[in-house]
Amino acid sequence: MSNVRYGQLDGLRAVAVTMVLYAHFFATDGSHWGHIGVRLFFVLSGFLITRLLLDARSAAEFEPMAALKSFYIRRALRIFPAYFGMLGFVWLANLEQSKRVLAWHALYLANFWYALRDEWTPWILCHTWSLSIEEQFYVIWPLIILLAPRRSIERICIGVILFSIAFRFCWPVTGTPSLARDLLPPASMDALASGALLAAWRSRTEVSPRWMRISWAPLSAAFLTLMWLRPMPVPVTLDWARWIGLEVLPLVPLVMIVGYCSAGLGGYLGRLAEFPPLTALGRISYGVYLFHAIVLALVVKAQPWIPINVSEQGPGRFLIAGAGTLMLASISWLVLEKRINALKDFFPYVVPKDRSTAQGFHGTKDPGIPAYLRDTIDDSNALPNPQSSMN
Repeated sequence: MSNVRYGQLDGLRAVAVTMVLYAHFFATDGSHWGHIGVRLFFVLSGFLITRLLLDARSAAEFEPMAALKSFYIRRALRIFPAYFGMLGFVWLANLEQSKRVLAWHALYLANFWYALRDEWTPWILCHTWSLSIEEQFYVIWPLIILLAPRRSIERICIGVILFSIAFRFCWPVTGTPSLARDLLPPASMDALASGALLAAWRSRTEVSPRWMRISWAPLSAAFLTLMWLRPMPVPVTLDWARWIGLEVLPLVPLVMIVGYCSAGLGGYLGRLAEFPPLTALGRISYGVYLFHAIVLALVVKAQPWIPINVSEQGPGRFLIAGAGTLMLASISWLVLEKRINALKDFFPYVVPKDRSTAQGFHGTKDPGIPAYLRDTIDDSNALPNPQSSMN
């Protein structure tokens, strides 16, 4: 996969994190778009990680344990520095009396904390639920991709998607919906596994299944209709059905968007996806997602010294908190993340038997060299990892 195509995926990251900022800084109606942005991040993560691991697995020099070790080291280098730096700041400042729950977040169990409490307290760390989901995914998924029979991977992906969808049907039986409905891992595995299924499919052919090409437009229309009707009060049973629709209907359209960009969109849309400011935002999107709630809390505290209204959702908050978030994320990327990220070059997924053939691979644009050896891909959290509170 070329760098140009990965540039378009950076453009998608930018779109996803902008949805989150819109939901948390601007929207006044509990916008669902922030959650859709996180679902897009999940699809991206599932696709990129599975694609990289399958590329490594296809190499003659592939060794499962060596690739697995490299995967976990690379994940730690990409994710941990900024994440634990953020937790360290929250600990020092004790924002929203967060010290008592930091152990949950340090162990990437934030989604379980909020599910057990059934409330977004402390709010300043609530966005880390999605980072916990991804980290839990990263613990298990590489074992499946690197060790399971290759012919079984697509069936495993489909099984995970069906299990996740089936999980949603338990809530009418178990009682009133709670945060656990959205925060337990099965609620997000369908998006992650959908991205993984796309990667497994693309390892065999660049052509999308015909049923997906036919269905994505009507599914998008049905989803947008539900979004339009979302503010309307409905009975509990219909509300449950609407929630399932809002979760499941976007999956195929999101997968198709990721698929088109990974293959390289042409024309106006391709140029838009590669628009330099957009791809730059995509590159720092992990930091944007990671720091935006902290910046918002500090901006609200500074309201007496800010001439426009940042205490409420709206243009003022979006402008000031958004600018502060971009500045902090840019500094984090340039000073910390980018430099530590470069250390991943020392941990390739596959080590050639003849190491002399690997010389010059880093940064080369030779299309004949496999991606797992070129290592020019930023296999960072597609959340950038990233999300939001569910709103």
